[in-house]
Amino acid sequence: MTRLSRRALLASALLPVAAAALCPSRAQAAEDAGLERLAGPALRALMKANGIPGLVLGVTREGRHATVALGVTARERGRPVMADTLFELGSVSKTFTVALAALAAERGRLDLSAPLGVALPEVAGTPFGALTAIDLATHATGGMPLQLPDGIRSEAALLGWLREWRPAAPPATRRSYSNVSIGVLGLLAARAFGTSFARAAEGELFAPLGLKSAFIEVPAGAKARYAMGYNKANAPVRVTPALLEPEAYGVKSTAADMLAFLDAQLGAARVPEELARALARTHTGYFETADYVQEMIWERYPWPVGLDRLLAGNALDMALKPQPIARLDPPLAPVPASYVNKTGSTSGFGCYAVLLPARRLGIVLLANRNYPNAERVKAVYALLAALGEG
Repeated sequence: MTRLSRRALLASALLPVAAAALCPSRAQAAEDAGLERLAGPALRALMKANGIPGLVLGVTREGRHATVALGVTARERGRPVMADTLFELGSVSKTFTVALAALAAERGRLDLSAPLGVALPEVAGTPFGALTAIDLATHATGGMPLQLPDGIRSEAALLGWLREWRPAAPPATRRSYSNVSIGVLGLLAARAFGTSFARAAEGELFAPLGLKSAFIEVPAGAKARYAMGYNKANAPVRVTPALLEPEAYGVKSTAADMLAFLDAQLGAARVPEELARALARTHTGYFETADYVQEMIWERYPWPVGLDRLLAGNALDMALKPQPIARLDPPLAPVPASYVNKTGSTSGFGCYAVLLPARRLGIVLLANRNYPNAERVKAVYALLAALGEG
C-alpha cells in the first residue's frame, strides 16, 4: 500500500474533516470512500492472489468507523459484499468465549483461578480437574489436542474423555492450541449463567454490546446476508455444527458488528461497567511465548513490532505444535502500547482482528475463503503503515 502522510490521511481517509459537516449517511460514505482509496488496490490484489470471492475491511479509530467491501457473497448467484454481510469468524469466536467467562467471574459465578473440578465436579480429582479456567483460556494445559477425538458427540462422552485425559507435559509449561480447552471453558461459562452457550452469548454479550448481527445460529431472516465460504479446493462450504463448535469457532458476524466489538475492547464505546471490566480482564497477560504475551485468547506484541515477529507468532506451527511458555508472575496488566491480535478460520472463511489500544484503533478483515494467516498479517501491517502507524 502507498504510504500517506498524516495530513493526507486526515484529508482522505477515516477522519475527513469535511465529512463532519455532512449528514451522517454522507459522512459515513466519505469515511468509506477515503479508506477505499487508501486500501482498495492492495485488497483487490490480495483477493486475486488468494482466490477470495468476497472481503470486507473494517477500521475503527476513536469510535469512527470505515469499511471497504469488495467482491461477492458467493461465486454463483452471489450478491455484492457489504458491511452487513455475515461471515464465519472461526477462532476469533474464542474472544467472545473468554469475554463470557470473564463476565461470569465479574459476577462471582466462576472462579477463573480455582481448579476446574470445583465448577465441574464430574472431573474432580483428575489431571483435567486440576487445571484452571485461566489454563483453558491461555492454552496452557500441557497437551490438550486441537480437536476432540472422533466419536465424542455428546457432553456425557466429553466428560468421560476428560476424566481419562492426561497431559503430555506439566501444565503451564507447554502451550497447546486447542478447540477443546476453549470449548470446555465456554461450557463452564454457560453453566455459570444457567443456560446454553448460545443463549448466554446472545443475552449477556451480544445484546449489551449492541451487536445486532452476531449469531451462533443464523436466523432465517438473516440467511440472505450469510456469505458462502470456499475451502482450499474452492468448493463451497459452511461450518458444520458439532460438539464445542459454538464455543470454539461458531460465531457469525459482520464487519459493522465486529467494529462495535473492537470499540468495546478499546474503551471507545459505552458498555455496562461490569462488561467493560470483563473485557479488560481478557487482556491480562498470563504467559510468555517466544513471540508474544498470551492473554485470554488474545495475543499481545509490543508496538511497534516487526513484521517478521508477527508472522512467526501467527504461523501455523503455533496452532499445530506444542510451544514452550513461561508463566508471568504476577500477570501483566494490559499495556496500551501493544499490538493485540487473533486470527480465525473455518474451512471456508478467514478472519483477522487487531487492536492498537494506545491509538484506540481496531481493524477487522473478513473473507469468504480460508487463506493463509501470513497474508492477513501482511495486509494489515501494510495498512497500518499507510495509516501512518508503522
